[in-house]
Amino acid sequence: MMPVRVNERISVAGQPDPADFADFATQGFAAVINARPEGEEPGQPGNAAEKMSAAAAGLSYSFVPVKGNEITEADIRAFQAAMAEAKGPVVAHCKSGTRALTLYALGEVLDGRMKATDVQTFGEGLGFDLAGACRWLEKVASQRPQVKAFFEPHTCSVQYVVFDPVTKRCAIVDPVLDFDEMSGATGTVNADAMLAFIESERMTVEWILDTHPHADHFSAAHYLQEKTGAPTAIGVHVTDVQRLWKAIYNWPALATDGSQWDRLFADGDTFEIGGLTGRVMFSPGHTLASVTYVIGDAAFVHDTMFTPDSGTARTDFPGGSATALWRSIQAILSLPEDTRLFSGHDYQPGGRHPRWESTVAAQKRANTHIAGIDEAGFVALRQARDRTLPKPKLMLHALQVNIRGGRLPEPEDNGRRYLKIPLDAL
Repeated sequence: MMPVRVNERISVAGQPDPADFADFATQGFAAVINARPEGEEPGQPGNAAEKMSAAAAGLSYSFVPVKGNEITEADIRAFQAAMAEAKGPVVAHCKSGTRALTLYALGEVLDGRMKATDVQTFGEGLGFDLAGACRWLEKVASQRPQVKAFFEPHTCSVQYVVFDPVTKRCAIVDPVLDFDEMSGATGTVNADAMLAFIESERMTVEWILDTHPHADHFSAAHYLQEKTGAPTAIGVHVTDVQRLWKAIYNWPALATDGSQWDRLFADGDTFEIGGLTGRVMFSPGHTLASVTYVIGDAAFVHDTMFTPDSGTARTDFPGGSATALWRSIQAILSLPEDTRLFSGHDYQPGGRHPRWESTVAAQKRANTHIAGIDEAGFVALRQARDRTLPKPKLMLHALQVNIRGGRLPEPEDNGRRYLKIPLDAL
């Protein structure tokens, strides 16, 4: 197989056979990027087989699977990262080479090295039709709000800055406070990266929003409030979770009125981000307190649905319910089909790159836990899957905490490390 040379750094190709990988090495390539999802057609070699073929040929290998009409900025950036990590020329492939070239061209436009108006001509010069890339650029240019995601690899969490490009007003959604379990130390590297982005874009923070109390990571909401002065908010049913925690942890001093946040949102409440209006949907199931924030054509769905190849979130945390999660998902899926859905985690099935954005239409069509399944089937599937997962990891089990503005009794010598962490970080 002779790939189409784009430049000295990258060539693109259609689907290679396993034997072609040795030829790639002979032709001087150092790496292969597979941009083709699993199972597109019968007889496709697939990710695992390609990875083995690449290793046998001495090539590095990256899996960045995309569907042509569902490409997101995360895919483009992952493709660029795979190119940057390669120690020599790259051959990128999909079924025909078009998607691979699309990812490359879109990255060039986003980084200012190519004009959007030149994309179609660029593709034609190489024998490819990049009309899909042109449509993607037109759609993104018209979107409000705009969303910048920050992936935190330790907990596979996704944090967001959602902003009105006209007024330069923004909100931060689900920020993560770094935590090292071995040392017991906390940090703000991830939160500071968001602040740096906000400063670089000269934006003003209007809200710091948590979708739910996070059992698997601390929230950086308090730290960010100290830095920005913006109010913090969460769903009103956080008080139900606090009452659970008070009993589970025998924590009599815990205030259970939600007073650790500035605003408790009820179902249907609205708020403003510049010229944008946000709406709150109560979305229990993963926790008792989970909410979805719908802002323009974007919905931040936290741990209800992940990307379609990842399914849905566990429901075996205290207060969780598979039945409630199903009903919350159905409410989210009643939004317009082109609504962008932003998930709270991505666990990278098959070793692919991190992804966090989908649409209502894509979830209905392809989510492995939802498509073609009714409520009873979903509840049975979700409960059975939860039984196979490791025991839920609750951060409070490893910590005693000081409540902001209050004190706990002196701890016993029980081997725990005592940290000073605001309650709204939990």
